[in-house]
Amino acid sequence: MKILSYPNNPRVFKALIAGKYNGIEIELPAFEIGKDNKTKEFLAINPNGKVPVLVTDDGAIFESNAIARYVARANASTQLFGTSSYENGLVDQWIDWTNGELDLPAAAWIYPILGFVPNNEQATTKAKAELRKALALLNTHLLTRTFLVGERVTLADICVSMSLLPLYRMVFDATFRKPFVNVNRWFLTCINQPQFKAVLGEIELCAQAQVAPAWVAPVAEEKPKAEKKPKAEKKPAAAAAAADGDEEEKPKPKPKNPLDLLPPTAFVLDEWKRTYSNAESTKNDAMPWFWQNFDAAGWSIWFANFKHNEENTVLFQTCNLAGGYCQRLEELRKYGFGSILILGDKAPFEITCCFLVRGLEIPPELSGCPDSELYAFTRVDTADPAQRELVEDYWAWEGKFAGHTSNVVTDGKTFK
Repeated sequence: MKILSYPNNPRVFKALIAGKYNGIEIELPAFEIGKDNKTKEFLAINPNGKVPVLVTDDGAIFESNAIARYVARANASTQLFGTSSYENGLVDQWIDWTNGELDLPAAAWIYPILGFVPNNEQATTKAKAELRKALALLNTHLLTRTFLVGERVTLADICVSMSLLPLYRMVFDATFRKPFVNVNRWFLTCINQPQFKAVLGEIELCAQAQVAPAWVAPVAEEKPKAEKKPKAEKKPAAAAAAADGDEEEKPKPKPKNPLDLLPPTAFVLDEWKRTYSNAESTKNDAMPWFWQNFDAAGWSIWFANFKHNEENTVLFQTCNLAGGYCQRLEELRKYGFGSILILGDKAPFEITCCFLVRGLEIPPELSGCPDSELYAFTRVDTADPAQRELVEDYWAWEGKFAGHTSNVVTDGKTFK
């Protein structure tokens, strides 16, 4: 057998890994996209002109899942389709599940990063929410299971893990991965199997999520304008004033921010942000550092709950509200930190926040944001263990979230 495709195509990995389990060597000849897939010979075996294509003695097969199924069935003794007709159906179930639940939102998130499509923040936010929902389902399924079907690797594990591979490499950073402990354990178990490693080599998980570049709309070509007669040159107002004997007014010095005039504090915000970003576990590593260094005389923490959560019936619109709020807090970035979370796995969704700010009152950089009028703020009593635990839940994106209608984090933003 041989597969025609460009190098390092994750969709080809599925068949190659299945081949390793079945003792089948699959040839990967050199192939140039844009040239070889346009030839008459290639279009004769795949009129779509797309890759991958599996070439066998009996003919050609296209579509990566069909190719993986063909290779997996080539050796029934390895039981890549399970041990019964029922398990066979379950394997097909998970393979088909990846198409809509993983592959589509993954493309919406990753393709703008790769430059395949224009960046659309709303589409990316929706994709993240859909992937969190899919991962939550997987996380529950894998709570008491090592693999997706049965007690050993099947084609279900191969196909689902390969759909997730680009995400784990490019955008699933430590913060995004935190809530999905069982999925992470299963994914690492899969990619460290000898048959996976023979194809993939060592996989490095994402340390910092890649971000799509800003997309600039093409500028329409301007028509040449008719030449205008030059106007008489006017003297600048300052020069005219100087000619009349008046001195040019000097710019007034910019007043200092009142937050910069507060008494010195030993708590360094940038150091906390680095500690938070680099910690392997927010609750086990970052939060002990925070409470040990927190200066209650120079900083305050605030809970903020959206006043109209009953109106949050559409997830992507709710995500837009939370994302827009985070964007419009730019002036606070030098003086604050926090999480803006969306709780709940079904409508109505709850937007709730936890902010750390300089000073003991809500600063204008936060209160002056128009969105803040839509939130009810409550100061955190940092001496209360229950409230400290709730702060940790917010910043770790996981926990009991006492006092809230749900403890499921569907989406959110870390403001830092």
